[in-house]
Amino acid sequence: MMRMILTLTLVAGLLAAGCRPGAERDGRLSVVASAYPLAEAAERVGGRLVDVRDLTPPGVEPHDLELAPDDLAEIVDADLVVYVGAGFQPAVEDAVGQAEGRTLDVLSVVPTLRVGGAIDPHVWLDPERFADVVRALAEALAEMDPAHRATYRQNADAYVDELRAIDEAYRAGLASCRSRLLVVSHAAFGYLAEAYGLRQEAITGLSPESEPDPARLAELRDLVRAEGVTTLFTEELVSPAVARALAEEAGVRTAVLSPLENLTPQEVEAGEDYGSIMRRNLRTLEVALGCS
Repeated sequence: MMRMILTLTLVAGLLAAGCRPGAERDGRLSVVASAYPLAEAAERVGGRLVDVRDLTPPGVEPHDLELAPDDLAEIVDADLVVYVGAGFQPAVEDAVGQAEGRTLDVLSVVPTLRVGGAIDPHVWLDPERFADVVRALAEALAEMDPAHRATYRQNADAYVDELRAIDEAYRAGLASCRSRLLVVSHAAFGYLAEAYGLRQEAITGLSPESEPDPARLAELRDLVRAEGVTTLFTEELVSPAVARALAEEAGVRTAVLSPLENLTPQEVEAGEDYGSIMRRNLRTLEVALGCS
């Protein structure tokens, strides 16, 4: 807490001195996004009318994000801060209260699920919910910049059409599968599971940093064997060691399933985005679940 107070004091000093990091943007709205999916949505909706800053660098697990003084200054100065609440990124939630512009917690615009009593923040893994986030972003930008309202709405409609196509691909691809059980590293896939009639069982809860419980590991080993699961799912930004050990003990393989919390540097270099990774996830699921 003391570090946060000192950092915010530094930010206040920077702003008072005229060192506002977002002050010169050629007339564009400044948008700060706390995580990759929100940054992509803001860029797609705002286009050339916005300047978007993603607080979470590629390759960083967003749950672990710590804010530098420049990050805090960006939050204070932004026209719009779009973020994920419910403890997904505590440092961002602490700083949002200092924002001088508008803020949007994306969990406030969609129906949410709970895991162990806590709100699941991973709403973007359901394309329909993510479409609601996109529309809310468009309206927020339109209210701040009414002269370009039609542009924001048109851009949002185009992006929502892409999300609708992804949703349709998932519904078709996962319609008939030998198994509907997802055994995953952490409980990030609840919205995807609900949307497509799957069942999620996770090694740890909503935070990938949680320590796995030995009793839970034994329970999952027995479940995997009993239900004929062939694949345990790991993630790019979380150590796969525990999942691999469990898979070896249960006699099954592992495959990467992205929770799309962020991109890796390699994915950025390859030009990957939300749509390409969601479709890659679908191909992974079709193979792992025996879909036809």
